[in-house]
Formats: sequence, structure tokens, C-alpha cells
Amino acid sequence: MTMQTIQFSRPATPHPESGTWSVAEIEALLSLPFMELVFRAAEIHRQFFDPTKVQLSTLISIKTGGCPEDCGYCPQSVHHDTPVENQPMMTVDEVIDAARTAKANGAGRFCMGAAWRGPKDADLEQTLRMVSEVKALGLETCATFGLLKDGQAEKLKQAGLDYYNHNLDTAPEKYGDIIHTREYEDRLDTLGKVRGAGLSVCCGGIVGMNETRADRAGLIAQLANLEPQPESVPINNLVKVGGTPLDGAEPLDWTEFVRTIAVTRITMPKSYVRLSAGRREMPEAMQALCFLAGANSIFYGDKLLTTGNPDVDADRLLMEKLDLSPL
Repeated sequence: MTMQTIQFSRPATPHPESGTWSVAEIEALLSLPFMELVFRAAEIHRQFFDPTKVQLSTLISIKTGGCPEDCGYCPQSVHHDTPVENQPMMTVDEVIDAARTAKANGAGRFCMGAAWRGPKDADLEQTLRMVSEVKALGLETCATFGLLKDGQAEKLKQAGLDYYNHNLDTAPEKYGDIIHTREYEDRLDTLGKVRGAGLSVCCGGIVGMNETRADRAGLIAQLANLEPQPESVPINNLVKVGGTPLDGAEPLDWTEFVRTIAVTRITMPKSYVRLSAGRREMPEAMQALCFLAGANSIFYGDKLLTTGNPDVDADRLLMEKLDLSPL
């Protein structure tokens, strides 16, 4: 019996131009044989990053619950009957204590999230102090406060903010199935304000929301065609929470999630690709494949905004097993 060798064309360099990825091109990448796709992504990852290094970020919710938006995945929405209650904003001292702990545990970036449609000016003043004092600890700073009004991004920049997170969540064609209280263009408008203020962009999406592969390709195309591309791209696997409209979503096959990571790496070769929400439910071997496919950032700590995350000790053990070290 003669074994047949299958040949695949394998470009040595990533796509020559940003801003030119079509949905069809990305669908073709997602459809590659699994091992070939992961190999291509690993090759490109090594052109721009040390594959043994992982960027560690810690995320806290400085204002939990009571959000007026109706995002179908979010337990913080007032539109959904979930266990998450409306809570007051954390104090500056509480946030700084959490940042000190994160730094002591090895985190290099500290991310602050708030369940707002967008920050009111009074709320923003308090967050500016948080940003300034976290920055003074020697940590990179990131914030996700929703839609920004004119001038707010500039204030955050002046306070010492490095990154602003504002995810696109899904493809434009799928967006109306997930969110009804804000438009896709609203998100792009905030990203424009962030860029205009000279802030770095953290922008990604969520998979596992009953979307098709074409929808995932559409999301990646939107992200890859941003000019410039996001410096950080979080890819979240839906964490289903009782009471949210997406609680009954069909689980995404693990290979499809790894494919999404790999294609994100290929299309955005210089970006940090963050393995984000849903990681606690991922077996170690699946996470290892994600790192091989180009993920080089994780949220580090036992809780994200409202959902669980692997604890610090578990992550340290996994990184030791995989011979990975923090950036």
C-alpha cells in the first residue's frame, strides 16, 4: 500500500496588506485542514513574537450590574433576569489594592470594566484617578467603559490610559440578533474616538453565539480591516449564564474555536491575540493548541467581570507544563 502525500501551498509571510481581507478569503482559511491551519498560524506567530512568552492581564469590574444595554450574552443587563445585581462603583482605594495584588501575581496589564452604556462625566472623573494611580504602579492600563462621548478618550489618555477595549462582538450581519440597544456603527464611532486620542485599541469578539462559520469570518474581517489593526484582540468563547437569551446556545466545537484563534493570528500577525472568556471550561490540551495557533495573551486571575476564570495557581502550573513565561 502506497501512502499518498498531500501538498498544500504555504505562504512564508502573512497577507501583504492590512485592510484588504475579504470574508471569502477568511472563510477559505477557516476551511483549511485543521493541522495545516494551526501550522500556518504558528509559522506567522513566530515571525512577530517569541512563542514562549504570554502577556498576562488582570480584569476587574469596577461597576457591576445595572447596564441599560440588552446584549444577549451579558448577565449584567437590566433586561435579563440573572443573579447579577446592580452594585455601586468600587472606590479608588479598592481598585488600587486589586491592581497591587495583580502585579504581585505577575500581571503586566490591568483592565478595568464598567457596566455602562457609556460613562457619565461624574463617573469618568473617578475612573481617571483609578487609571492614573494604576499607571503609577508600573502596570499597563486598559479600560472598557462602553460608548465614549467627544473629549472623553482624550481625558483617559491624559490620565495615563494605554488601551481602550471596545469589542465588535460579532459580524455586522449577526449583530442585530445579539444586541438591539446600540448600533454597529456606534461601536465603530467609539473606536474612532479612541484612535483619535492616540490610545491603543483592544477589540475582539465572542464566538459560540449560534453564529455560522461565515459569521465568524465576517467578525475577523471587520477586525483585520480596521486601520490600523487592533493592538490587542480578545477572542471570547461564550460563557452561558442562566437568564440571558443565549443561555441555550449550542456549544461551539473546540476545533472551531482553535480555528478562530489561528485565523485571527494569520490575519492580524502583529496583534496580541488574547484567549479570553470561557477559558475555565477549556481543557489544558485545547488551551495548548490555542497557544500553538498564535494566542499569546490571557486574562490572569480567578474572575473576569462576572464569570469565573482559572485561578492563578492553575495558570502558573499550565504555563510551567507548556514552558511558557510571562512577557
